[in-house]
Amino acid sequence: MSNCPQSPHSNRTRTILHAAKNGKYAVGAYNCYNTDGIMAVIRAAERMRSPAIIQLFPWTMHFHGAHFIRFVVAAAHAASVPVAVHLDHCINPEDIDLALTLPFDSIMIDGSSMNEAENIAVCASTVSKAHERGMTVEVELGRIEGGEDGLPSVDLGSVLTRPGDARRFLEATQADFLAPSFGNVHGGYGLVGAEKCWDLDLLQQIQQAISSTPLVLHGTHPVSDELFLKAIECGMSKVNVNRTVRDKYTEFVAENAGELELTTLKVQAVEVYTESVERVMKLLGSAGKA
Repeated sequence: MSNCPQSPHSNRTRTILHAAKNGKYAVGAYNCYNTDGIMAVIRAAERMRSPAIIQLFPWTMHFHGAHFIRFVVAAAHAASVPVAVHLDHCINPEDIDLALTLPFDSIMIDGSSMNEAENIAVCASTVSKAHERGMTVEVELGRIEGGEDGLPSVDLGSVLTRPGDARRFLEATQADFLAPSFGNVHGGYGLVGAEKCWDLDLLQQIQQAISSTPLVLHGTHPVSDELFLKAIECGMSKVNVNRTVRDKYTEFVAENAGELELTTLKVQAVEVYTESVERVMKLLGSAGKA
């Protein structure tokens, strides 16, 4: 297996997301923390004949190590349907440097806490290096607030993405995918709910301003099925999913860890996880698209 595709234009994540954009559906990017999650996404993708993205955090590179990353990519690329491996939320420069030495299909550069000039400089430099390696790059413009694994916890009150700024940012950085801020938040919406936080009119304007670029949805828990579908109608092509597919698995493990043999527990837990991923694939419209 080569470390990465020869050209960013034939890159696996790029191919998956542009097909989704053109087909007006979305592909789930499923945050995985262990082999159970990896197996569940691949099994669900093959059963549903769906493209999929396995999404890891920088935490995974440090906790599991480089050999685990290579294992995940090998398993994903051996699937009978297109499955890409993406590294989410690279904030620290050393994480970016390490990621560029590993066979990820794509990485996300999170420079949203920087000022605009710094964000552009970091993203443009990383995009250039990544494209040389056949990787594609997701960037964030505006500030998607909240707390998530490896991210700082901050107050609500996002700095929203302006459509004109999005167009200029992509021209300056040559990034492949954009995660816009339109009221979406990491780590939960509290009592008000996502429906009252999201500005779908703004999201539609952003999509129109950068109509050739796939958009990425962050901040998806808890979000109703109906709101996911509205986001897809507004141009979302990649939908980051974490607890939405992981909670039933976590509950099953917690309830049965002291009752079942480890082998039985693992088999049944992965099946619970797989079924949750399958449901989301059907919801996003990616089922049957591979």
